[in-house]
Amino acid sequence: MSVNERPGVYSSYEVSSTLAGKSDGGVAGLAAVSAAGSTGTAVTVTSYTQAAAAFGADCDMTKLIRLLLENGASRVVAVPAAVGGAATAENYAAAFAVLMQDSRVKYMLCGSRDAAVHAAMKAAIAAGGENFKYRIGIAEADGTAAELISAASALNSERMTLVGNAEKDGVPGAVAAAVAGCAAGSRDPALPLNGAVLLGLGELKNSFADGDVNAIILGGVTPVESVSGEISVVRGITTRTTTAGETDATWRELTTILIVDSVIPSIRAALRTKFARAKNTAQTRGAIRTQVVIELEDALAREIIDGYDAVTVAADSADPTICDVSFDFTVAHGLNSIRLTAYITV
Repeated sequence: MSVNERPGVYSSYEVSSTLAGKSDGGVAGLAAVSAAGSTGTAVTVTSYTQAAAAFGADCDMTKLIRLLLENGASRVVAVPAAVGGAATAENYAAAFAVLMQDSRVKYMLCGSRDAAVHAAMKAAIAAGGENFKYRIGIAEADGTAAELISAASALNSERMTLVGNAEKDGVPGAVAAAVAGCAAGSRDPALPLNGAVLLGLGELKNSFADGDVNAIILGGVTPVESVSGEISVVRGITTRTTTAGETDATWRELTTILIVDSVIPSIRAALRTKFARAKNTAQTRGAIRTQVVIELEDALAREIIDGYDAVTVAADSADPTICDVSFDFTVAHGLNSIRLTAYITV
């Protein structure tokens, strides 16, 4: 505001887009093609206005950011894989490496349906260090039920979700961005995405029969469908369907890994804060056990876990400077269906 020596009341205002991230939503990391900006440089945006200014209004990057914010993400850390042209799998891998350096990022996604790009995302997440490994990759694929199942099988990771549909005339990754935004906007990791309505999307390419939906869910694909004009998630699934070549449903539900990623980091953060400088004595170990129980009780009260047990804390037998902490907990399960049986007398 300019300075005016005349006494009085003066005002100014700024206008920004109403499309901005939710203050309590999670952070998404995005690699895509932009019209402006610099490859390999991360830019954090919290509104469509900021995205358009940083990357250009009419480009894949800005369109995907809009969907992320509209569906619930609080902010987006965006890294151009290419500027003004096509991006290779190597370009995307470099962008993922930059995103992996930002510990705020919870969900990672890309503006590509290329299996090689999805594999690069999986590799980046799998190689994450202790402070950067708690994140989920959400990718988009298009094709028949068999093709989707094959793509999910190639990933086979509890940290990768493959969304099984695409916009008819949209940019690659649009449906995945809407799903990622919806997941980021949820404050409860145990609440499933089942039936979550996705905003800002146009007509979808595919319409699956019930048999195909069942098949792709069992095959590790998260189906998205359009019913009565609303586009929604059928069921949130990870691509992890096998272990050592054997069918394994342990990590099928997306909520399972989200709960793990909520409970473990919260305990780590609490212990790191309270015991940064401490002695490995019986008194300290008792305090550590109490803090672990407090965190688990909090998760139990929030219905993130169903129960816990066997919280033990002991000095390591081989190295007395190490404190070993172990515990069991049972994740809370989402409600996928209600079976209604009626016994009728005529």
